[in-house]
Amino acid sequence: MTVRVNDGATVGMTISADGAYAARLAGGGEALFPERWTLDGPEPYAVPLPLHQPEEADTELLPLADGRVLVHRRAGERQMFSLLYPTGPGTGELPLGGIESPAAGPVRLLPPAPDGRRAYALVPGGSSTAIWLVAGGAFGPEPVAEVPGRCSGGVWLDRTGQLLGLDRQSDGGPTKAVAVDLARAGEVSPLLQIAEDSDDRLLVAAPDSGLLVVRSNAPGEDRIGWGVLGGSRPVRFPDCLRLPDRTVTPFAVQPGQVLLPESCAVAFRVDGSEGSRLGVWRPSGRQLHQRPAPEGWFPGAGRWSDAGALHVPYANGAVPCGVAVFDAPADPSPTPPPPPPPTRPAACRPVPLQQAPLGGVRLAG
Repeated sequence: MTVRVNDGATVGMTISADGAYAARLAGGGEALFPERWTLDGPEPYAVPLPLHQPEEADTELLPLADGRVLVHRRAGERQMFSLLYPTGPGTGELPLGGIESPAAGPVRLLPPAPDGRRAYALVPGGSSTAIWLVAGGAFGPEPVAEVPGRCSGGVWLDRTGQLLGLDRQSDGGPTKAVAVDLARAGEVSPLLQIAEDSDDRLLVAAPDSGLLVVRSNAPGEDRIGWGVLGGSRPVRFPDCLRLPDRTVTPFAVQPGQVLLPESCAVAFRVDGSEGSRLGVWRPSGRQLHQRPAPEGWFPGAGRWSDAGALHVPYANGAVPCGVAVFDAPADPSPTPPPPPPPTRPAACRPVPLQQAPLGGVRLAG
């Protein structure tokens, strides 16, 4: 995700797994540099992390829970990784090593691992996709799994960083979300098979409640739907999330709603001709509440607090480092019967949309 803010720089923002830090490329033109934001204090503040030369516009940043910022730079077919940290008036850099990658597709960082210490990257190959541990290991970047097919996306399905949801395409067929068990050398299990020939992608997941938000063309067109990990009901596609003149993309799910998926608030980026707006929706509420985003919002960046408030970072000419806080709209929230206790991951027979549960994988206990 990239967005242009008032200073003209092309920037994106990533928030750490615990919400304590964020990182973005600041500056403008050919003078880009990493900037770390601290979000867990009384007021947010930014620390610039410039080095001896500017960063390229495609440099990726990922903040870790200890305050260091992982930097991914591309140099031809070689991918280089370093950790940056403030050292008084300067910037310290710890090189981690690199990866030689063929020109089969772009190497990109996955979302921050739930433990806040590790970082992973997807490395496409000719007929498979490798998952590399690029930070948090003992000996620098190392491959941890090889998944047949071309993979994209990336959503963590548990709080341990063991189960990873990916969107996989094999042999030119439809794209299907699968679960990859990193503790079992990349064992792959079916996750979404709404219809046999539909493209079924996983967008976000809430490990506490089991809520999944997906995108699928099984209804005849691309639609946003939701289901419950390991649940017994089919995926539902709410009409309120179907906006013909706008694109809706979920980016954050309320944590802490243990076994209450229908009560989980989901934050959406709503893109239209007038720009980007914020949207909030709950399965139980059946309404997408929209509101203007703060000027200079990094669209798609934000997090929910444990208390149920949405925090979204922004920067503009008047506020160089700001966080706007929005309370989730009040919706009727009937308490559904709790789903069965979670179990170990297990594959199941793919099923049609009209007959059976979302699933193939349950959360690890």
